[in-house]
Amino acid sequence: MSSFLYLHYPLEESIKRIAAAGYDAIDIWGGRPHAYRRDLTRDEITSLRCLLSETGLSIASYIPAQFRYPTCLCSPIPVIRNDSVRYICEGIDTAAELGAPIVSVCPGHSLFGQSLKEARSCLVESLGTIGLHAQKCGIRIAIEPADRYETDLIYTTAEAVALIKEMGQAGIGVVLDNGHCQVVGESAARAARELGRYLYHVHLDDNDGLRDQHLVPGEGKCDISSFMVALAEMGYPGYVTAELGFDYTQEPDKAASLTLARMRAYSNAAGYRAESG
Repeated sequence: MSSFLYLHYPLEESIKRIAAAGYDAIDIWGGRPHAYRRDLTRDEITSLRCLLSETGLSIASYIPAQFRYPTCLCSPIPVIRNDSVRYICEGIDTAAELGAPIVSVCPGHSLFGQSLKEARSCLVESLGTIGLHAQKCGIRIAIEPADRYETDLIYTTAEAVALIKEMGQAGIGVVLDNGHCQVVGESAARAARELGRYLYHVHLDDNDGLRDQHLVPGEGKCDISSFMVALAEMGYPGYVTAELGFDYTQEPDKAASLTLARMRAYSNAAGYRAESG
């Protein structure tokens, strides 16, 4: 479960509640009040790591707050682009100190008057710097294809892989969000199979096909069953993280429990036989 669900709770309390619900792992949201940039002191990070150990909760990934704001890795404005790169790199530092293996990155959206070619070039330059910093920290970078409300550069997994191959840099893959796939008209099951070794992480949610509302799985129109079957058949070894939206932040415990029950049902039907999350 992404800790974003517990937007109005301290990260410590979020960890306790996600563990109590029965999840195996947590995606730590890199926004306030959880783990923004360099907000956490070394003592606080040590305390969080101890808490994670006590609760038996692993960290699946670290997600910097970045969709729409406060970053844009493809910005034509150097001060914005450079600060965005610095922001992600500082997030990588936090992720490494917490023990997260993966940091997800949003491609960003071009600015009015900026060509897509220029925006893509700026993105590649930014990712190059981020990728090198991540390598030094022992972190893998996962690019997240999104929809037109969040990016105009990387919609599909094929576009993400093409960019990764163009860069030729190790340690960069994809976080596949089935909700984004639904909105852009891409089969999440087929995308997972085509990604193969580039599939670093998975986000699971549901929506109506028009906007990615980040609904509890089973509450929208996404073909989650086929998606989970594809992951099982390809032997995907990583975590599947539920990523719920604002609508559930007022009653997060209820949403967390329902989501876990749905995830277990989909997983078992697909061939997974995990006892928990």
